[in-house]
Amino acid sequence: MKILDGLYYTREHEWLKVEGETAHIGITDFAQHALGDIAYVELPEIGSEFAAGDVFGAIESVKAVSELFMPVSGTVTERNDAVEEDPALLKDDAFGNRLITVSLKDPFAPGALLDAAAYRELTEKESGE
Repeated sequence: MKILDGLYYTREHEWLKVEGETAHIGITDFAQHALGDIAYVELPEIGSEFAAGDVFGAIESVKAVSELFMPVSGTVTERNDAVEEDPALLKDDAFGNRLITVSLKDPFAPGALLDAAAYRELTEKESGE
């Protein structure tokens, strides 16, 4: 499974790419593999505000419905409508198909987020490797 260096990860399998006061958020390759065939993606409206840890959307697959958790506090400035229209895009490239972009409420600090090495350890434990 692909894990990219230079990103931050949540224990719930979202990725975060920070660029100045903006953050791009998506699901990880591990998450899309675990979900199986993704049938539905629900994303928030532009202008929606969230605190870190809030649920900001959902993904439904043939296996389960999973909530999406906000890794940082911020306001949604962009949403990937293409993923809502064609959820299979996440299977094709989970890292190339971000879900939303947010304007950060506070200066970015990793806090409880994982770097690539720590996330790799987490996924190895969860997959039994």
